[in-house]
Amino acid sequence: MSLDHTLTTLAAQLERELDDAVELRHQLHARPCLSGDEAAARALVLAALPGGHTAAEVAGTGAVVRVGGSGPAVAVRGELDALAVHEETGVPWASQHPGVMHACGHDVHLAALVALARAVDRAGGPAPLLAVLQPREETYPSGAQDVTEDGILEREQCRAAVGAHVQPLLAAGTVACTAGGVNASADEFTVTVRGRGGHAAYPHLTRDPVVTLAHVVVALQSLVSRGIDPMSSVVLSVTTLAAGTAANVVPGSAEASGTLRAMRTADREVIHERLVETAELVAQAYGCTAEVRITRGEPVLDNDATLTAATRPLLASLGLKVDADLRSAGADDFSYFSERMPSLMLFVGTHGGTEQLHSPTFLPPDERVRDVAHALLAGYLAAAEQFIPQH
Repeated sequence: MSLDHTLTTLAAQLERELDDAVELRHQLHARPCLSGDEAAARALVLAALPGGHTAAEVAGTGAVVRVGGSGPAVAVRGELDALAVHEETGVPWASQHPGVMHACGHDVHLAALVALARAVDRAGGPAPLLAVLQPREETYPSGAQDVTEDGILEREQCRAAVGAHVQPLLAAGTVACTAGGVNASADEFTVTVRGRGGHAAYPHLTRDPVVTLAHVVVALQSLVSRGIDPMSSVVLSVTTLAAGTAANVVPGSAEASGTLRAMRTADREVIHERLVETAELVAQAYGCTAEVRITRGEPVLDNDATLTAATRPLLASLGLKVDADLRSAGADDFSYFSERMPSLMLFVGTHGGTEQLHSPTFLPPDERVRDVAHALLAGYLAAAEQFIPQH
């Protein structure tokens, strides 16, 4: 069967699945689950997936379901968790759990994944599909890291992975399919400066960690502008400061923390080294010491160039406008998939820039379930064509 014929057949079957997918989206949205507590969401999705398939538990509250037979497969990921946000949308199917909301579109992603899995089950596909129901995308420890380190993808002969995420910066009907780094690595750092405390009226008898930390913070602002190629994207933001308990006391220590983002792995390592070096040497110049702790988070999310190129014409055939430029310093733990195998993260337009992700009013229209499902279909077919031998 030709690729064009397979695309047409599966797209037609997807249309027949959309009403049920939208209903599932409403159910998931009304009953959101926080990261690490996704068993109820997992049960809803498993019940909606095609029957007769065995679900393998993974990462605690996640699952992997094979659809379409044995042999090498393509993984398609959907995220199970919601956010600790109080919903303000006012829709009849708004969250029934106060303080918890699907404010990042995961309900849309899951519903689209189910529609695609059902279409592949009923109409057939060029390769088995692994529906990866991933927990803990929104927090640490990363659910994607646990899934990829479990070994289940290797056991299931997974050859490539596809994901999609709604993106309000893009207009509805547009899908970003960009090669290379599309989401940044995301690390956190803490700088603790230690000096010698004392009476604030006798500063000459102290080694003031507050003044020292202020100079460290200012010095860190030049690391990107003077230490990284200006054609690369790196972010270093100091976001918290803490020191002292009384106005007339110089404390013995002061602390700052923040975030590091990089679009290239090499830049990530450079900024880590320069951060430690700068903090320690500036502190030394003021008679203090500095300890830097860096907590590594998600790696850079790299879209496979071959898979990206193969997916673009399929998106266009499905009537979607293709954007080949969108990149973001945001992070997504789908990057752990891209570290291990050819992977593709697609960004699906929702509004065009008004409502933002993680907002209490963020609510992609139900029509976006169709767009996300079509995007996942294009990625799945491209991955099967490129990485799984066809007989």
